[in-house]
Amino acid sequence: MKQKEFTFSCEIFPPQKGAELGGVLELVQNTAQLGPDFVSVTCGAGGTTAGTTREVARHIEKCGVTALAHVTCAALDKDQVTGLLGALADDGIKNILALRGDLPHSEKAPKPGHYQYASELVADIKSRGGFCIGGACYPEGHVESYNQDEDIAFLKEKVDAGCDFLATQMFFDNSVLYKFLFKLLKKDIDVPVVAGIMPVTNKKQIARILEVSGTALPARFQNILDKFGDNPPAMQQAGIAYATEQITDLIANGVRGIHVYTMNKPEIAAKIMDNLSCII
Repeated sequence: MKQKEFTFSCEIFPPQKGAELGGVLELVQNTAQLGPDFVSVTCGAGGTTAGTTREVARHIEKCGVTALAHVTCAALDKDQVTGLLGALADDGIKNILALRGDLPHSEKAPKPGHYQYASELVADIKSRGGFCIGGACYPEGHVESYNQDEDIAFLKEKVDAGCDFLATQMFFDNSVLYKFLFKLLKKDIDVPVVAGIMPVTNKKQIARILEVSGTALPARFQNILDKFGDNPPAMQQAGIAYATEQITDLIANGVRGIHVYTMNKPEIAAKIMDNLSCII
């Protein structure tokens, strides 16, 4: 981010614990061939895929692409997190997205001795040194926050603890992001913000996205779902076109980083990059 005026990146999620890695490692190679500036690797709910996140991140680096490993902390004690950070450092992974993450379904709150907030994790990683640290932010507010002002106050704590950059939750209305960025500047949050874009290519996908993220659908996008949602090829084409238009507008308005949530479909990222071949 310091070296380039614009970055284009995408995301991979590892298989569930106990599943074979072969398919995802092939996916990594296919994604790396697209030439993204970095590829992030998620961690499953409750930290269930922390080990495979590390393996996938290591394979990304072997393919010549920078890896951004997600590290979640709510379900892990501090010794477990320290061990994971040491293992990532040993593997040459230098970039981390520090997240509170989800608790196991059986738990209501973090256990004693566990991290309560992502800002605590960020502070510990910063004190360790050797990592570039990213944090998550939510243009429409976190689903657990009372309001956006409260959410931005927590975000300020996270940035002050040592976040070097932020990556946004998905959004479908660019004006939401522009208003959010203005509010961040008013609170002296001036680290780079990477815009997260989700190409919605099937109708079933969107219900779960909205439930988990609290993201709103603009009427324009709802019309696309209503018209093409039951026609999978048309929905895929329309979803890619919508994401392409979003990204074009973001770049035109000075956004310096785009992170595409591809849902392990590099062909989607490839089509978007082809659409933007003279822009990015």
